[in-house]
Amino acid sequence: MLPNDESRLTARDDLATNVLANNRAVGRRVAVAESCTGGMVSAALTDIAGSSDVFSAGFITYSGHAKQTQLDVSSEIIETFGEVSLATAWAMAAGALANSDADVAVAITGIAGPGGGSEKKPVGLIVFARALRGQDPDEYFTQRVQFESTDRAAIRHHATLFALDLLQPDKDSLRPSEDIALPAP
Repeated sequence: MLPNDESRLTARDDLATNVLANNRAVGRRVAVAESCTGGMVSAALTDIAGSSDVFSAGFITYSGHAKQTQLDVSSEIIETFGEVSLATAWAMAAGALANSDADVAVAITGIAGPGGGSEKKPVGLIVFARALRGQDPDEYFTQRVQFESTDRAAIRHHATLFALDLLQPDKDSLRPSEDIALPAP
């Protein structure tokens, strides 16, 4: 394992451990709906022994068809806005809640590269959504993040950390926000 890989794994494991402990402390379960991270957030959580009392479900929905059949994302949303959009991420998070016993769900969709980007949706564009059971769906947190890198592994790693952080109980007050750019070294 390369030193950079070791430090990434340590950062991921530390954050996942913290997410599980904090959600355990408030007695709630979490779910994740992933596209471009391909299960990395779910793996981070389930790599921690004892996670089953907090981790409810992980949906890896890489294709539009999977998003529709597993998470009930409507074909109209995908056709109108595309798979990498606030609307799709929002619907993925809502679907993760609806199809699990989780109290909070995070969704991730995006373009990890190195190809597949466009002028409107460049490589490194990752869209997140966070839904809390009982919350007004109009108040679900959604955000587009442009990770400033074309390195697929770096983008996916930083998207995983961002998603894990969104599962923290102290993020319950988040609401839809502005686009941001972050480095992904």
